[in-house]
Amino acid sequence: MKALVYHGPGLKTLEDCPKPVIQAPSDAIVKMVKTTICGTDLHILKGDVATCAPGRILGHEGVGIIDSVGPAVTVFKPGDRVMISCISSCGKCEYCRRGMYSHCTTGGWILGNEIDGTQAEYVRTPHADTSLYPIPEGADEEALVMLSDILPTGFECGVLNGKVAPGATVAIVGAGPVGLAALLTAQFYSPAEIIMVDLDDNRLGIARQFGATHTVNSRDGNAAAEVKSLTGGRGVDTAIEAVGVPATFLLCQDMVAPGGVIANVGVHGQKVDLHLETLWAHNISITTRLVDTVSTPMLLKTVQAGKVDPSRLITHHFRLDQILDAYDTFGRAAATQALKVIISM
Repeated sequence: MKALVYHGPGLKTLEDCPKPVIQAPSDAIVKMVKTTICGTDLHILKGDVATCAPGRILGHEGVGIIDSVGPAVTVFKPGDRVMISCISSCGKCEYCRRGMYSHCTTGGWILGNEIDGTQAEYVRTPHADTSLYPIPEGADEEALVMLSDILPTGFECGVLNGKVAPGATVAIVGAGPVGLAALLTAQFYSPAEIIMVDLDDNRLGIARQFGATHTVNSRDGNAAAEVKSLTGGRGVDTAIEAVGVPATFLLCQDMVAPGGVIANVGVHGQKVDLHLETLWAHNISITTRLVDTVSTPMLLKTVQAGKVDPSRLITHHFRLDQILDAYDTFGRAAATQALKVIISM
């Protein structure tokens, strides 16, 4: 089968690989139909994710058709159309019982990280019964690809961890796919203001279309002052960091109001300073999280009901044999105006 293989920082190739086989009774083999590229894949290619070793097939999102199942799989059968969660969960260990599927002792974020992933014609999915979701009849499969990761990530790590509330002021730093997913789902809670901060005017324009009340271009270095001006000098109740670089986390520290929350979503590959010399008396909270996907069933219902449309995040389409072009397009988003790319088999 064809697959996109990581060979170390900056190195990737589309090559022929063996088709995966059942390794455990709870496994399923899924024939991929559509997948995508995540900002986390770019972090892997920069060398930021030490758990991902050279030789790994990348990707942790997508939809497909069950090809075969292990003898312990009871929910799915060959021919079923399924959405693949980026998080594999056994549903039985201590962490899973606490709803922390990302820390499952035999799962978590392993697809495209510790085991081969979804940017391939076939993928092995562990714990199939609790890590796959049936695709409802007539559902938009491309929209459901957004439910594999970015929609629950923006919602859980940004909106829920950030304690977004009715009437609150929210700033989202980073208008990429995850930041925009946080913007879409923050509106479930009717905050008074949602301020989107980014370097890219095109993405800021999209944020306004998606419901941002204000946008701030941070290129001139005055973003924190602009955000404070928009909030009467107070700062924001929730600052969501959705990039994963030191400058954006520092910006969140500069714009959060006393009593507020900084919700980190971005994948950080280097250390970030925490300015407790100014924040120690401000009653703020800082949260971190790897998406657990506990919200996926709810988000699936909201998408099916038309309450949120994640397909609006899709800007480009490619075939699997064009995946290197897809990476180039996605990696140069400022020039190509890419948000999410769909890769079809």
